[in-house]
Amino acid sequence: MPTSTRHGSSQPRWLFPFVLIVLFCLSVLPLGRLASTGILSLLRGGGDDLISDPALWKATWNTLASSFLGMLVSVLLGGLFGLLLTLFDIRGRTLLGFLFMLPMMIPPQVTALSWLGLTGPSSTLLKAVGMAPPLGSPQPLYSLSGLALLLGVQSAPLVYLALRAGLLALPRDGIEAARLSGASPYQVLRDIILPLALPGFAAGAAMAFVSNVGNFGIAAILGIPAGIYTLPTLIYAKFASFGTNTFADISMLSGVIALLSLAGLLVEERVLKGRDYRIIGLSGRSQVFQLNGYRVVAELLLWLLMIIILILPFSALVAGSLAPAYGVPLTLKTATLHAYEEVLLRQTAIRSAFRNSLFLSLSTALGLLLVTVLMGYVVARSNRRVAAVIGTLADIPYALPGIVLAVACILLFAAPLPVIGVSIYGTIWILLFAYLSSFLAVSLRPIASAFRQLDPSLEEAARLAGAGFGRRMRDILVPLVAPAAGASVVLVFLIACNELTVSALLWSAGTQTLGVAIYNLDDSGSFNLASALSVLVVVLVLAMMGLLELLSGRLPKGVVPWRS
Repeated sequence: MPTSTRHGSSQPRWLFPFVLIVLFCLSVLPLGRLASTGILSLLRGGGDDLISDPALWKATWNTLASSFLGMLVSVLLGGLFGLLLTLFDIRGRTLLGFLFMLPMMIPPQVTALSWLGLTGPSSTLLKAVGMAPPLGSPQPLYSLSGLALLLGVQSAPLVYLALRAGLLALPRDGIEAARLSGASPYQVLRDIILPLALPGFAAGAAMAFVSNVGNFGIAAILGIPAGIYTLPTLIYAKFASFGTNTFADISMLSGVIALLSLAGLLVEERVLKGRDYRIIGLSGRSQVFQLNGYRVVAELLLWLLMIIILILPFSALVAGSLAPAYGVPLTLKTATLHAYEEVLLRQTAIRSAFRNSLFLSLSTALGLLLVTVLMGYVVARSNRRVAAVIGTLADIPYALPGIVLAVACILLFAAPLPVIGVSIYGTIWILLFAYLSSFLAVSLRPIASAFRQLDPSLEEAARLAGAGFGRRMRDILVPLVAPAAGASVVLVFLIACNELTVSALLWSAGTQTLGVAIYNLDDSGSFNLASALSVLVVVLVLAMMGLLELLSGRLPKGVVPWRS
């Protein structure tokens, strides 16, 4: 095999072009098609009707308001957990961190369903304990504030992760010097830690805002019944009522969502502009403060919040799945497993959704593994600029809201493929393409991180001994990055199996996924069936997260989110 020497290691001539082709197909091509459609529509005056439509401005306002308020909730929750679990002597911090990550791993439509089952006059759980509001009372979550609350709960782990990463990098010697100089813990926290933690807060807040802007599951389940449309649900509504200008309208709406997401990231950059946060000194270990008599109070506060945002909603979900119908009081006599029998044994559409989700998740995880092992190798062996370009192109589809990527795939595949004349629109293959594009970054990050940690001299010695690229990969490199590769497979499978935002626009008869099935069951009024299927999904999420926890000891830092 002909090879060329690049950056101190021998690589096949086809490897770098292969990486570029993958990035072009999965990132540049669909998003370029979306951008070109939107620009051409504007040049032809196609945006005049849309811009004059009051629904656009109302949806934009709802998106901004709910995303901003949700961001504030996420900063409060994520900041509190990040500071207490990282800096203070809280007992059970690993378990608390694991549980706090669950809302981000659980599909947003499941979060919305669980909270609906917890509140309002029809709550099975509240009726079982005699605390349900009177019949006819409004459902408080069918409001902009309810939407913002759940968006905040869903995105709070993003703030926690960003803040925790910054806190773990704090200079230990600087903090210890301040303590030895007589500064109180409060002074150290106020004058040293919080100013240095500002980048983590800002980054987490920006990620939470972007996540909220593109959230479809919560906005659809809480907003549509109340007539509160955000930009993602407005795109869904326009696509459902397909017309002559649909493609032009949804491409421009997707552009608005992308611009709002970009604005959130630019605000973060503006907040941090002109500030120098470089840290000099040892880092990598959290600085633990002693809470002394306040430790029990802090632990009770954290567990109380965990009960409110996770345990009670999940209990309501279980109660709703055991009730014979939505709103029927749950007792020992009325409890039934009928909903589980229905979703597992009788509903052919749900069985098909299970098959589709498993096929898409496994195909995406394993397909991306083959690609990202090669891509991660190139990233690790390339100079900083080339690696940054590859990483950015891989990140863009994942960073953009899923609804934007779905629209890009619709525009790309609405017509038959050139040359072969075959259309994948309306088939499961368009979903697979969208998943491959969306989760490329999820698969690449742990593998690229593992390659960077390998000593290049191992491969160089094998090359000098005459081992070709394939032999070096098979016998040396792949076994060493295998734990990270396994983690990437689990992460991609976990996220893809519960995906809704991309699938909501791309599914068709026979290709619905688990996320779509849950939404459709709730939309049709089958709350107990939707709850049962959601409970099964949560159990699957817990199993996958447990598997990652077991692998955590052999993985590079940062691969398992709730680990240091």
